Amino acid sequence: MRKFLPLAAALALALPTSASAELAAGAKAPGFTARGAIAGKLFTLSLATALKKGPVVLYFYPKAFTQGCTLEANAFAEASAEFRKAGATVIGMSNDDLATLQRFSTEACRDKFAVASATPAIVKAYDVDLVRDGKSTGLTKRTSYVIGRDGRVRFVHSDMDYKDHVRLTLNAVRALKGKGKV
Repeated sequence: MRKFLPLAAALALALPTSASAELAAGAKAPGFTARGAIAGKLFTLSLATALKKGPVVLYFYPKAFTQGCTLEANAFAEASAEFRKAGATVIGMSNDDLATLQRFSTEACRDKFAVASATPAIVKAYDVDLVRDGKSTGLTKRTSYVIGRDGRVRFVHSDMDYKDHVRLTLNAVRALKGKGKV
């Protein structure tokens, strides 16, 4: 068995994996402008403008009105006062159409934060294309970024399970505030 361990290790390094390749902490967050909705009203969102107010929690979710995405949006809505208190703006992003985002902003997000359309360019720039068997699914990975006012990614959490995204991003924003980087 021991003689196969080096071979297994070499194969593991050589074979393609489905490892995540999201932006790393410290990377410059790509700027973007996108159409979105808050409280059912359409508007144009600019990352640069949002960052002028403080850090941004930019979270990508696969599909509005699916169980995990609705529960995640509900959790962000419930924690919205805590994010505001820490000086952060929450923005959810998916590649859903604008009519769906309008409804989702009211029903799931409870009018507490904006959701915006993740265009193919934004999906590519943030490396959140959900790929299965080497092919794009047309959805985004569930990935949350905390972006500091300086436009740098300060925290990344990518996990298809929605449960830790709110807690971990809120902790990251609070840590930024504690370091005087809000």
